[in-house]
Amino acid sequence: MSDSLWVYQPSSGHTAGIDLTGYSVEATDGSIGKVDKYSDEVGSAYLLVDIGVWIFGKDVLLPAGTVKRIDAENRRVHVALTKEQVKHSPEFDRHRQAEDPGYHEQLSAYYLAFRIM
Repeated sequence: MSDSLWVYQPSSGHTAGIDLTGYSVEATDGSIGKVDKYSDEVGSAYLLVDIGVWIFGKDVLLPAGTVKRIDAENRRVHVALTKEQVKHSPEFDRHRQAEDPGYHEQLSAYYLAFRIM
């Protein structure tokens, strides 16, 4: 199940190759930041979200499976998490590779607790 967390859901509207950098990220209860970086890699897809405006200087790595819907027209990514869930997400560790499977397993434990999938 944690492997599917790192894949965009078919219903999300994700299209490989579309640049999500700069898209606004919307939690279920409001805006939480902007996409700083992303990956489309199958089985290792993610969004690196800068929530610095909301929480000073914090970036979080959101697995692609948390994405509910991508609104390309309005440049928004909607995720299946609340602002509080994102706020308490593990901070992105810049000393680790975002694509590292071991790192994914650590993060998966947090996100799977919300039964997103």
